[in-house]
This record gives sequence, C-alpha cells and structure tokens, in this order.
Amino acid sequence: MQKVVQQARKAFRTRGGILRTTEALAAGIHPRTLYAMRDSGELAVLSHGIFRLGSLPPMANPDLTTVAMRVPHGVICLTSALAFHELTTQIPHDVHLAIARTSRPPRMKFPPLHVYRFSREAFEPGIEVHTIDRVGIRIYSAEKTLADCFKYRNKIGMDVFLEALRAYRRRSKPQFQKVLENAGICRVARLIRPYLEALV
Repeated sequence: MQKVVQQARKAFRTRGGILRTTEALAAGIHPRTLYAMRDSGELAVLSHGIFRLGSLPPMANPDLTTVAMRVPHGVICLTSALAFHELTTQIPHDVHLAIARTSRPPRMKFPPLHVYRFSREAFEPGIEVHTIDRVGIRIYSAEKTLADCFKYRNKIGMDVFLEALRAYRRRSKPQFQKVLENAGICRVARLIRPYLEALV
C-alpha cells in the first residue's frame, strides 16, 4: 500500500499537486488509494471531485483555483476580477464568473458562485490566463473588467465602478483607450466616455 501511495504522490506532484478525480484515475491512481489518502489527511478536498496534496504550502486563492478547476470554460469577472487586479476594496462574498450564453450553468455548492451569461461577442475578448496555486485561471483583463463593471453598474453598484476607475488611474500606465475599446464591445462606449475623459 505504501508503494501505491508513493506513486500516487508522485502523480500529483508532476501535475502541480491538484487533480480532479477523472485526472487521478487517468494517472493510474485507484479510487481506493485516492480515498484512503483523503481519509488520512494526505489529500485535501477543495471541492467535490478535486483533490490537493496536503503537504503543499497554503493556497493563495483557493476559491478562484477551485472554480477554475471545476468550470474550466468560465472566466473570472466583475468584482472578483477587480479584486484580483487590486482595483477594489470590496471583498466578494461569492465568485463572479462569466460563461458563454450557450454554456450549461455550473453546479457547485462551494465556493458560492454568481454566474453571468455573456454573449459570444462580449465573452471572448480580454481573457488573460494567470497561474495561481499552480493552476491556470482565466480572468478578464483590468480594462475589460472596468468596461464590464460599468455595463453591470446597476447590479454591482456605480460606486464600485468609480472606485475601480480611480484605482486604475493611479497605475503607472493606465490604458484608457483599451477601456473604451472594451466598452465598445459591451455597447456602453458612449455612456462611459465622459467618466474616462474626466480622468484623463
């Protein structure tokens, strides 16, 4: 059994320390081994069907990592993306996630999600991939996030957008033209322009 566990540990380490159940099985880890490692505390359960080596350092952002593993086709957006880009003092109570309008909504109990359906035109631009806790996480760029926050200002609050815009302005090289271009994708360019011009 010890040899089997050692092989399972190696399989986890070579894949960044986090695996879905299906990935673990494909790597040759028997379900009995997987659950024995879970029960002994050697593996931590991040969410249903996602396991992480317990010996790894504490996670920087377990919620975003878990969502990225469970919903690989989604993109972190709005307030959650603002928090990632350090453009807000808000602490999101749930993870804001964009999915394509034609995608099936994810089923997750934890972490709690607030799902937004974006049209294909609005969903695809501005996606960046950042590695957090050894996992590639899809997050909208700061400029796309600002445009989205203005578009959804009635849901997340105009004050959240304005705070983020002021924080963005303090960056060494803010790219307001990119914000405006993304606002055009979101069909709010005419409305957002006065706010941008007031800061330039």
